[in-house]
Amino acid sequence: MLILLPPSETKRSGGEAVPLDWTTLAYSALTAKRRVLARALVALARHPEAARTALKLGRTQLFEIDRNRELMTSPTLPVIDRYTGVLFDGLDAATLSAAQRQFAHAHLVVHSALLGPLAALDPIPAYRLSHDSRVPNVTLASHTLKQHWSAAVATVLSQTGGLLLDLRSEAYVALGAKPVRPDSLYLRVVADSGDGQKRALNHFNKKSKGEFTRALLQHEHDFTTASELIDWAQSVGIRLGQGAPGELELVVEQHLAAAGRPAASTIYSGVRLGA
Repeated sequence: MLILLPPSETKRSGGEAVPLDWTTLAYSALTAKRRVLARALVALARHPEAARTALKLGRTQLFEIDRNRELMTSPTLPVIDRYTGVLFDGLDAATLSAAQRQFAHAHLVVHSALLGPLAALDPIPAYRLSHDSRVPNVTLASHTLKQHWSAAVATVLSQTGGLLLDLRSEAYVALGAKPVRPDSLYLRVVADSGDGQKRALNHFNKKSKGEFTRALLQHEHDFTTASELIDWAQSVGIRLGQGAPGELELVVEQHLAAAGRPAASTIYSGVRLGA
């Protein structure tokens, strides 16, 4: 089983005083493309105004340019510890056991705009690059990060075997499509508001993906088929089932905000929210 997650715009600072080492990253076939993009990003950071424009940074985000300039020498952290934000709050990697973290390293991949797919414990520095960023010498008017990455990433993903669960956003799917085969499935998250209607989820989409990924890592089982995964999920109160062709559907219970109660959601059915 392989779980594909999107990255986060926000990253945790600091880490071990060991700089980025290309040989420690999963999917070594991507090393050349990683190097080209990293060198271009460092070069861009030497021109702050151009970097601010290319990375679409506000005045309070200019520290991100310093991060990029120091990319090759700054401290590193494991992938699942580096990223922050709603999805990674739901994953809460810091509270996983050592065994669960090792399981994550074998079965969880985060798709970085800068470095491509990365295994959970690969050591990486803090950086700023989005799926739609424009980097001189790599992305021109007719050449985007999609064109830089899509064929190479699709190739390495096609070489993976077993059940593949794609939890990425559409923007990151565009940077490298999952293989087309019966056991390669996109996870769609929908909300059940209690009226029998299922609706697309917004803010809680990321939270739910993080919580579902955490549940999989805590279970530490290498599922081989979608039916096996669905049976387990339903046995623990997670409403997972077949969706549209090529998709699984995760149904999340959502309570909208009310007087004295914030909006809330859970991937577990029958759980009383806001108690």
